[in-house]
Amino acid sequence: MNPLPQRRIIIRRSSRQIELYDGNQLLACYPCAVGKSSTPTPLGNYAVATKVMNPGGAFGTRWLGLSLPDYGIHGTNKPASIGTQASLGCIRMHNHHVEALYDQVGAGTPVIITE
Repeated sequence: MNPLPQRRIIIRRSSRQIELYDGNQLLACYPCAVGKSSTPTPLGNYAVATKVMNPGGAFGTRWLGLSLPDYGIHGTNKPASIGTQASLGCIRMHNHHVEALYDQVGAGTPVIITE
């Protein structure tokens, strides 16, 4: 039995925000960086496919790989980029924020990326 069946992540590209919901209740909201205009974060409905602790380098302290190959939610070694359009399409978060999100979601958690 999945203990977190109502959890979902909504990523809002235009406001550069990640929202974590449990049912209709907003549990957390975090700033993020999204893809540059030349490499935009793709809109759509996905899911958390993989979870990796300490992937290192540009991915910071956590990686939440999406069901869309080569894309994920991750920490960063460039915290000044948070709140901007800076990535190759992935969603960047402050390391302490992605660590908190990582602990609250599991594989299969829906991820909705909207404008």
